[in-house]
Amino acid sequence: MRSASLSRLQGLFAVYKPPGLKWKHLRDTVELQLLKGLNAGKPPAPEQRVRFLLGAVEGSEEKELTLTATSVPSLTKHPLVCGPAFTHFKVGVGHRLDAQASGVLVLGVGRGCRLLTDMYNAHLTKDYTVRGLLGKATDDFCEDGRLVEKTTYDHVTREKLDRILAVIQGSHQKALVMYSNLDLKTQEAYEMAVRGLIRPMTKSPMLITGIRCLHFAPPEFLVEVQCMHETQKELRKLVHEIGLELKTTAVCSQVRRTRDGVFTLDSALLRTQWDLHSIQDAIQTATPWVAAELEKSLSPGLDTKQLPSPGWSWDSQVPSSGEGC
Repeated sequence: MRSASLSRLQGLFAVYKPPGLKWKHLRDTVELQLLKGLNAGKPPAPEQRVRFLLGAVEGSEEKELTLTATSVPSLTKHPLVCGPAFTHFKVGVGHRLDAQASGVLVLGVGRGCRLLTDMYNAHLTKDYTVRGLLGKATDDFCEDGRLVEKTTYDHVTREKLDRILAVIQGSHQKALVMYSNLDLKTQEAYEMAVRGLIRPMTKSPMLITGIRCLHFAPPEFLVEVQCMHETQKELRKLVHEIGLELKTTAVCSQVRRTRDGVFTLDSALLRTQWDLHSIQDAIQTATPWVAAELEKSLSPGLDTKQLPSPGWSWDSQVPSSGEGC
C-alpha cells in the first residue's frame, strides 16, 4: 500500500500560492500533508515469529509444564514502537514567488526534483498579470511602500499605454535574439524562430517575449506579461518604468503568475487540495505534459511540414516562445 503511494509521488505538480504566504512555509505545509497521508496508510502485516510458550500438559492430573511452539506477531516495526514510517519527504520548489506575489508555483517530489533542473535549463516562459496604479511612486514600487511622489495622470490614454508596451516588447525581442547566441543567417536559427524555440543560452536579465494591456480604467490598469528570467521585483519596477514613459508615475498593486511552462491556474491545486491523493492525481496528469514540453525545448525535433513558406523573413515578428504550451 505504502510502496504504491510512493511510486505515484514521482514528478511535478503545481499549487496556487496566495499572497502573503512565503514559499518556504508553503513547501513545509505540503511536505507535512504528504507525510500525514503516507503515514495514514494501512501498515504492512506484522511478521510472524515462533515463540515457545510455557503451558500445562493437557490431560495430565499432575501440574506438569511443557513448552509449546506458537506463532506470534512481531511488534518491533509497529508504529507505536518505532514511530511513524515516514518522518521526512523532500519537496523541491521551482521558480519561486516572493511573499507578496501569488499564482502558480511548481513543486517536485522524488524524480521530479531533477525535472525542476531540466525545466530551469529549458528557459521556459512564464505568464503574469501585473496590476498598476497611476499617480504615485513609492520607494519599493509597491502600493503599500513609502510614498515619495504624487503626480497627475489625466493625460494618459489607452493608446499611449499600448504604444509604450509595443516599444518595450520590441526592445526585449531584440535582446532575446542577442542572448540566444544564434547566427541569424543560419538554417538552425530560422527553424528555431519559426517554432518559437529561441531561448537564451545562459542566465540573462529579464526578457519579455510578450506584453499587452488587458484592462485600462485610470488610475488602474492591468497588464499581461510573458517573460523569462524575471523576478517579481523586476516586474514591479517595470510598472514604475511604464509610468515614467507615460510622463507620470505608477506603482504595482498586484503580481500574479498565471502560467509557468506547461502549468496554468487550471492545473494548480488550491489550499484545500494539498493532500496526498490530490497531489498524486496532479502528478499523473502533468507527467505527459512535462515530458512533451521538455522534449520540445531541450531536444527540439523539427518538422519541415510545420515550417512556413520560403518567403518568411527575419523582419517578421518572432513567434512567442510560449505558444503551444
